Amino acid sequence: MPTSTSSGDPLSPRRPRASSEKTRPSLFWPLAAIVVPLMGLVFKVEIEGSEKLPRDGAFVLAPNHVSEIDPLVVALAVWRMGRAPRFMAKESLFRVPVLGWVLRHTGMVPVSRATSAAAARATLEASETLVRHGRGVIVYPEGSLTREPDLWPMRGKTGAVRLALAGGIPIIPMAQWGAQQVLPRYGKLKLWPLRRRVRVIVGDPVDVSAYADTATSQTALVAATDVVMADIAGLLSQLRGEPAPAVRWNPADHGQRETGRLEP
Repeated sequence: MPTSTSSGDPLSPRRPRASSEKTRPSLFWPLAAIVVPLMGLVFKVEIEGSEKLPRDGAFVLAPNHVSEIDPLVVALAVWRMGRAPRFMAKESLFRVPVLGWVLRHTGMVPVSRATSAAAARATLEASETLVRHGRGVIVYPEGSLTREPDLWPMRGKTGAVRLALAGGIPIIPMAQWGAQQVLPRYGKLKLWPLRRRVRVIVGDPVDVSAYADTATSQTALVAATDVVMADIAGLLSQLRGEPAPAVRWNPADHGQRETGRLEP
């Protein structure tokens, strides 16, 4: 029976056991002391399937992306589930004064924008670091806010699968729904009413073992990513109570850019 937790019930006996990385003193503690209560005013986060997020060890968490504010929801959910929320971040951000220091000291993972060979090497190094330190990382496989008109997951990029396959790390699908009520995609912030309901569901690890021997093949990586995106769409379908599109939205087929602000 799946367990569930709510950010409005921090003392619930069903809350998952915290991992050792969360119980150790770190920079996450003061950040959480500030951010978690503020987010609790804005969102009422309900989590289903929290037991499917590993309590210890490395993992790649792959959520859908419907709003500029949902990284805060995902981070809050991961913290509530007992793990420290770490994201992939552009490598250039690590060179920004102060911000770079925070990113490094919270264990965020840099994303290389260099040549394919350098990017592959950086992915392997990042994967080895996750395994060595037993850390998880949150990777939005879509790469940007979904372009799908009804906010279903669109076609994914291969970064999350590359990272998982490079280190034999479990890749966990997640779907979240409700954050777009507070900040619609490329819209204006709507803080009232407070504590809007946001539902989060965590799925079983995606079995991509069939692609492990061909992890350097772009065709195999795309196929594995399609499997991950199908699982994410299936979880979102459960939250929304309606079937997901059978085919993932491809921005290129509709004359859309895959990055940057979506034109109306």
